[in-house]
Amino acid sequence: MTIEEAQKTVDEWIKTVGVRYFNELTNMAMLTEEVGEVARIIARRYGEQSEKESDKAKDLGDEMADVLFVLICLANQTGIDLTTALQKNLDKKTKRDATRHLENTKLQ
Repeated sequence: MTIEEAQKTVDEWIKTVGVRYFNELTNMAMLTEEVGEVARIIARRYGEQSEKESDKAKDLGDEMADVLFVLICLANQTGIDLTTALQKNLDKKTKRDATRHLENTKLQ
């Protein structure tokens, strides 16, 4: 699925199953909550915190998909074409960081 297809699929899902979009502030709060769930899993599974037994069955991919879903909702609501936005962002980073990381001795 392309990003464009994902935006259309989420929009269709919202309009048929979800009834309507939550407002942007609600979705921003939901995005923060979902990112927190991803952070919790990563901190415990890959970081130094111990993983609780109840967290071991959590699906990191599913939690990341929750983040993506809400981010797509926000993009749809605010008229952002994520394909274009991502390409512009990559172009910016490529120009800005053309030699930055190559010259970073910490990355050698």
